[in-house]
Amino acid sequence: MATTEEDFPRGGTVKKTSESKIVTLTEVDNLFQSNEPTETKKRKGAPKDDSKRVKKQNTSDKKQDVLTLNASAKSVEILHMKDVKEGMLMLGCVKDVSDFEVTVGLPCGMQGFLSIRNICDSYTKMLTELLDSTDTEDICALPQLFYSGMLLRCVVAKLDTTKGGSVSVQLSINPKLVNKALTSSALKAGMVLSGCVDSIEDHGYIVDIGVTGTKAFLPKKTEKEKHNHNSELKVGQYLTFQLQEVKNDGRLVRLSVYSAPGSQACAESHHGWTLTNLLPGLLVKATIAKVTKHGLLLDFLSSFSGQVDFLNMERDKASSYTEGSKVQARVLYVEPSTRLIGMSLRSYLVQPETRIITTPACGDRIGEVVKDCKITSVHHMSGAMLELPDGTLAFVHRTHLKEPNEPFKENRVQALTKHTCRIMDFSPMDQIHLVSLRKSLITRTFYRYHDLQAGQVVEGTVSVLSSHGMVVHLSGHIRGLVPRTHLSDIALKNPGKKYTEGMKVKCRVLSVEPDNKKLYLTRKMTLVESSLPLFLSYTDARPGRVSHGYIVCVKNFGCIVRFYNNVKGLVPVSELGSELILNPEEVFRVGQVLKTKVLQCEPENAKMLLSFETAAEVDAEEAVQFDCEVGKRLEAKVLKKSVNGVVVSIFPEEISALLPTMHLSDHISNCPLLWESLQEGDTISNLVCILKHKQMITLTKKPTVIWSLEEGLVAKDFSEVTVGMQMIGWIKNIMDYGVFVEFPYGIVGLAPKSAIADEFISDVMTTFQLGQTVIAKVTNLDDDKKRFLVTLKISEVSVPEGAVQTRLINALRERRAVTEMIAMRDPSDLRQQLSALSIGQRLKLVVDTEKDGDGAIFKSDDLVGATILATKHHVMGFQLSPGQKVTVVVLYVDILSTTVHVSLLRKLVAKKKALTEEGRYTGVVQHIDKDLAVISLQNAAHLTIIQTQNHLNEVTLSEHSKLWVGICLATEVIEPACEQLQGLPLVSWKRTAHKWPACEKLQGLPPVSSKHTAPKWQRTVSEGAAGHCFGEIVQGKVRTVKPTSIQVTLEDGSTGSVHVSEVMEAAEVSPGSFPTSSVKLGSVVTGRVIGGREATGHRFLPFSHPRFTYTIPELTLVPSKLDAKVELKPVAAKDKVGSYKVGEEITCFVSKFHTDSKTLELTCNPCVTGRVELLAMITDPKDSSHPEKIYKLGQTVKAKVVEVNLKPQYLVLSLTGFHKLEAGSVVLGMVTDMVQHVGLMVNLPFGCKGVVAITDLSDAYRPNPLAAFSKAQLLRCYLLGSENGKWQLSLRPSRLIPDEAKPAKDPEVVSFNDLRAGQLIRGYVKSVSEQGVFVRLSNHITGRAELQHSTKYFVIKHKDLSNHLPPNTLLTTKILRIDKKEKLVNLSLLPKDTGKPDILPESLNLPLRLIGKEKKKYDLEKKIKRSLPECEENQKDSPPPKKKKQKKASPEDCDSGVEVYFREEEDGENKEEPKPAAVKQVPNSTGPSRLQVAAGFSWDVGLSSLKPATANKDADSSDGEDQDESSETQKKSRYELEQEKKAAEKALVRRETELMDPQLRPQDAASFERLLLASPNSSLLWLQYMAHHLQATQIEQARAVAERALKTISFREEQEKLNVWVALLNLENMYGTAEGLKKVFERALQFCEPMPVYQQLADIYSKSDKIKEADNLYKSMVKRFRQNKAVWLSYGNFLLHQGESDASTVLLQRALKSLPSKESVDVIAKFAQLEFRYGNTERGHAMFDKVLTSYPKRTDLWSVFIDLMVKHGAQKEVRALFDRVIHLSVSVKNIKFFFKRYLEYEKKHGTPQSVQEVKKKAVAFVEGKSLNACD
Repeated sequence: MATTEEDFPRGGTVKKTSESKIVTLTEVDNLFQSNEPTETKKRKGAPKDDSKRVKKQNTSDKKQDVLTLNASAKSVEILHMKDVKEGMLMLGCVKDVSDFEVTVGLPCGMQGFLSIRNICDSYTKMLTELLDSTDTEDICALPQLFYSGMLLRCVVAKLDTTKGGSVSVQLSINPKLVNKALTSSALKAGMVLSGCVDSIEDHGYIVDIGVTGTKAFLPKKTEKEKHNHNSELKVGQYLTFQLQEVKNDGRLVRLSVYSAPGSQACAESHHGWTLTNLLPGLLVKATIAKVTKHGLLLDFLSSFSGQVDFLNMERDKASSYTEGSKVQARVLYVEPSTRLIGMSLRSYLVQPETRIITTPACGDRIGEVVKDCKITSVHHMSGAMLELPDGTLAFVHRTHLKEPNEPFKENRVQALTKHTCRIMDFSPMDQIHLVSLRKSLITRTFYRYHDLQAGQVVEGTVSVLSSHGMVVHLSGHIRGLVPRTHLSDIALKNPGKKYTEGMKVKCRVLSVEPDNKKLYLTRKMTLVESSLPLFLSYTDARPGRVSHGYIVCVKNFGCIVRFYNNVKGLVPVSELGSELILNPEEVFRVGQVLKTKVLQCEPENAKMLLSFETAAEVDAEEAVQFDCEVGKRLEAKVLKKSVNGVVVSIFPEEISALLPTMHLSDHISNCPLLWESLQEGDTISNLVCILKHKQMITLTKKPTVIWSLEEGLVAKDFSEVTVGMQMIGWIKNIMDYGVFVEFPYGIVGLAPKSAIADEFISDVMTTFQLGQTVIAKVTNLDDDKKRFLVTLKISEVSVPEGAVQTRLINALRERRAVTEMIAMRDPSDLRQQLSALSIGQRLKLVVDTEKDGDGAIFKSDDLVGATILATKHHVMGFQLSPGQKVTVVVLYVDILSTTVHVSLLRKLVAKKKALTEEGRYTGVVQHIDKDLAVISLQNAAHLTIIQTQNHLNEVTLSEHSKLWVGICLATEVIEPACEQLQGLPLVSWKRTAHKWPACEKLQGLPPVSSKHTAPKWQRTVSEGAAGHCFGEIVQGKVRTVKPTSIQVTLEDGSTGSVHVSEVMEAAEVSPGSFPTSSVKLGSVVTGRVIGGREATGHRFLPFSHPRFTYTIPELTLVPSKLDAKVELKPVAAKDKVGSYKVGEEITCFVSKFHTDSKTLELTCNPCVTGRVELLAMITDPKDSSHPEKIYKLGQTVKAKVVEVNLKPQYLVLSLTGFHKLEAGSVVLGMVTDMVQHVGLMVNLPFGCKGVVAITDLSDAYRPNPLAAFSKAQLLRCYLLGSENGKWQLSLRPSRLIPDEAKPAKDPEVVSFNDLRAGQLIRGYVKSVSEQGVFVRLSNHITGRAELQHSTKYFVIKHKDLSNHLPPNTLLTTKILRIDKKEKLVNLSLLPKDTGKPDILPESLNLPLRLIGKEKKKYDLEKKIKRSLPECEENQKDSPPPKKKKQKKASPEDCDSGVEVYFREEEDGENKEEPKPAAVKQVPNSTGPSRLQVAAGFSWDVGLSSLKPATANKDADSSDGEDQDESSETQKKSRYELEQEKKAAEKALVRRETELMDPQLRPQDAASFERLLLASPNSSLLWLQYMAHHLQATQIEQARAVAERALKTISFREEQEKLNVWVALLNLENMYGTAEGLKKVFERALQFCEPMPVYQQLADIYSKSDKIKEADNLYKSMVKRFRQNKAVWLSYGNFLLHQGESDASTVLLQRALKSLPSKESVDVIAKFAQLEFRYGNTERGHAMFDKVLTSYPKRTDLWSVFIDLMVKHGAQKEVRALFDRVIHLSVSVKNIKFFFKRYLEYEKKHGTPQSVQEVKKKAVAFVEGKSLNACD
């Protein structure tokens, strides 16, 4: 209060005497002085002296302030983006130059963009003039004017905000903007300026320097001398020059250009530089004024002050900077408004070369993720410096030390010792990498366009749909374009129907241009999901390879097909198909995806010749290799359950297959029940395969679909689909224009919107469910596109009699199976009793509770725990009271929820009457459960169950068309007591509104019987003609001759086929011949029928009964078989295959070569085929590239049978002459892997595996032996032998070609007999351990070199040795000793033994290993060094240890338990303080493990703390006494046992205390339940319980907890209940559905105040980014609560957060109309605050101005306005606002408050002069008040 009084004196009357005036002035002068305590006794004249002293001090301060033009910064920090403003001058460096834009690196890691329009006026004018002209040779492009590393003076022209919210800095080097502050009179000779060439004259250049009224001339002679070249400068070229001569008061200037920027002269004070015209790039001499932690403060040009941040200090001279030292610095940037000048001391800027380095020496590392980085320093306001593992320094901005929405915590960053970062960019101005620690950036898959590669499959989000394509956003700023032709495999007329913004899509990269930031993608699923090789370059397109490509051009000469990275080739007309295509444009279209095969490729010329015809013959997808035909019944075991279905294993092959959830039943409601009841390990029967695709089998359990497959009412491919054909399928997808129906074999048809139902349908989405079984009838066929349309109208499809009842029985059977399975797995009495209940059963129950008008709940002693309830419809007419006993009838039992629905109606409980077959009754619906309903038959007291839909295709168009409880139906009894319905009557029904129809019967269908077997339908596909009988002799004319078959046109017009094996006698067929070539085209032949083919797939049919006829007969032309007297016996294919024996040589014919799998398909006869793998096909690896050239189609070959397969039926053959592997033979193998410690893993013929050891790769060892091999490489291998099912192989030439091989440099070591002591032998390092170096001498023999025999240096850790000896290092060793019994080989690696250098380099500075005399000499020197004082000191502390005897050994070996080593540095140690020698154990192969003793060991420590280096329990120790002492110390005393007991009791007490602590969060459900008993009304506890379940992903349990909370919490605790409702809303929003959330919301409105519930849901929508839902909810709120001010403010806040400032303005006008007038001022003020914070600052300013003009005395609003302006406004605007406030006509107290605020602001943001101005204004205000009071 005292301070306030002194700063702002009270008003009042003051006497007008001279003394009073003096006193008043003194008080005013001290108005803002702090109130310090003064002495009680005052001397005369003291106040006067004090005042004079104060005035002198202020005067001196004022003089000191005037010394500098700009005040020094309080703290040094880097330049941030928020500090950059338009008009700011900066020095930049060119990073990249494109045709229309220059990327410029700015100080402190920022970058800007220089547009082609911002060079200079003359260049812009030249571009404008040449824009319309065709001659563009005179235009000088930007790459000719600028180069990377070029320094530029630039000005910030504009700050653009991108769509993502980031700021883009637009720069300009226009001299008129850069040198804007310069005038003609200010130009002085010696000044260094920048400009652009304006025009080219005869003797020089007119240069635009941006100064009005001044012409600058650069002589050509001077320019050429400086640059040493004859090329002329261009118009618009940027120059840095010095003013050589200034004439006519600056109107004429002569310039000179520097040859190098480093030769620039320093700017001097006599040049007349001021704060307004100071330019970046000036080189100045400065003095260090202050050294801070984050940088330096400099004084330069006698009156300027600048700052140097830590990024612009020389890092190696940082410690040498001291106050007062002189340095050279270059101005980096000048901020005119804050007068901030940034400078640099970096040598490359102070004395730069011709250009700045823009790419670091380590190369381009942008985008790289670096681990194990250390923070070297943290600058709180700027960022941190990181040191990368390679020693490179990097800078991380403070905004990248954390995630965007997290607060910055310096302690948390420094607490981590190592960090992982991503390199974002390289700053040329700072010469440092810029990195980020944000996890969201580090984990980002694609950081820049360079991370993407053509052919890569990516996922993204649709952002823009336009006429030319679709833009897909991948991550960050990476976006790609999907051209319109690549949106789908087919042309889309309306892409908007398929794609919407925000949709997730999967694409494949077509091409990427990182430099131009262009990315092209494709959405053609054939390309995205293609498993064929990708042609990324012309080198990938090797002849014979097949890949998917898309047509880009169709011409008369063929099609041009493009692949990836603009790789394209030509498909000529002759290769477009098997038949000649005259007009390709009619057959092919642009964008069509096809398989293409490479015929020829010239990578150097970028030319490629392709084929469609041969590619069509390549079967890219191998069929599933086992007998699993579509339509076959299977049995499988459940492997695992997924969201979409069940993965099963088919018996007995154990092949994986998928059983989708929607295929578990014909009834969609039963599918989830069956899925829930299944568990892993369960067996499922009656499964049928419906699709085999890409090694995946899809199964179904839909009874109707299975029936259609067994009856043959299916089409196997599109060719079998005919108009009018009726098939059973299921709904695959639902679109706005119709539904897609899928059928077995993967055939899909479309049912348009108009063909779905007989009635009009407005919304297709509500008609069917995915997976629903339907009956479809084909209406239209499109043969070209292979598409067809179907109809689902009930009036157009036929249904067999009894189909409805059969489906009902199947549905009840499935539900019964679920009930039995649950009852079996849950042996509780309740489940067992519920499973025993049946519909219509009578029970005696007791009324538990009665709901008011909503039914009743019952209880029973037999059904404890079950919920037994009756709805109000079923208690109608009864007066119930708790405890009353009643008789009820069971309507429905839900065993999953343990709920029983019952009825008390007398007409249901009454005695049942007999029913008559075909009797008609009125049925009443009593209960509905999804698609099943329970009905009662009137006047009969019978209950039964029906389906809610009579037809599979029935569509529910409205709620009124559905069944409801109480509706009457017309029923007819089919069977009074049906066994499948557990004795209930089986009925058919119709709505009473319709007439009773006569039963429709189909021709040839049996009536429904009591057994209720599946209905049978007529086959609608007509069968073929009668055909020809087996053995019949026919004649025909040869139509076509192919390598493997001949087509013959028979006399009746039908076509017959002749297999290549049936052309001539077997004895006449020779290897290499082509039998079909002997038959001439057009000749007449006689044949005999021996079999047949399928009419559609041309698949060979099995040979069967002779009377069977074939539509496509298989013939034979063999003369010996044409005799009618010769009886032909039909042989089944299975028997024919089984007749072949393994090892038998047979005659075969080449049928097909599979390029992808590189297998050859052979045919032996019409029904037997064989396969030959590549390794069993050739013997020379050179033939692997084109094996099809060796074996041509139709060629006769001799093959040996390797394997006979009966299921499926085929032979495995070999063409190499052998059918099994034998030791000693040479075979071909393929490398599959290179294992470092093993060798080569090789695939051998006939499915065998082999291993080539490292020592068997060659006869001459070489370093890095595995580098010469690669995967898929073919090798000739010698079989050494087989072990454990794997062959041991050798690649030594001495094994493969023993006659031609040279003598082996490294002979093969077969056994120990091949080794001798003293022998020099080479081998590969196997491993390095404490026992020594293990060297692999052969596949089975490994030698060991002990550590003392490995190197002459003493190795402390064997890991140091292993670092220099990685596995497979080639070494030369000497054999010391061979122990054949123990199979041990001792080796030596010492130089004296091998004659090779030591295995460890001298650069490691390791100590030498001393032995013999050298060791004794060293020990003696150490004893002398240990002086007597040290011994005495040790004796004081502890008694001397006993001496122990040591074993003596040879001088060469280590003779003690510890080995002493020394370093050369120890010789220089201080002898007065000798350190004990460090000792280390050296492993010995013969002795026990030795003790490890570290340096600084004290003998006072108990020996029990020492442990041997390696555990060796059987070894004897010489320290027997010490071991006894150690064992004694391990025994626990009684005191220790008591202490342990007390500690255990304390732990028990602590645990009990924790359990009683209510603040301790429980960890299990039991703990929560215990706490809830004590605090049932605590919403916090209930929410924690919910969170506990959600962490375990137990969503339903969390919902149950919430429901319990709502029932348990007292109704008085409204806030607690509201908290639970909000939590439940959050739960449904995150894990539930929209319908579930809506239901919870509606319930919450009933039990809580509506306004808070609405607000909470709106907040939930906003936080989860559901903007549309939140906006709709707010619109409802402002309508319902229009009188509530908070609703309007909340909606406005929401709109401004979404960037909809205009919408918030409209909302404010609506709010003012709806709210009372007294609320208007506050509402406008609140909206203005929101505009300041989230919207338009200028609009908020205008709103406050308008309000305060009307209500000037609202000081509370003035205070808020001031706070907002201080935070968001400029200093000029804030001062104007303060000046406006202090002149208001309000109370003195309020004015005093605003003066205090004004003063605090100036002290913080102003200067001493501005502070003094405020004081003067306060004095004037006080004087004015005093005068007014006197008047």
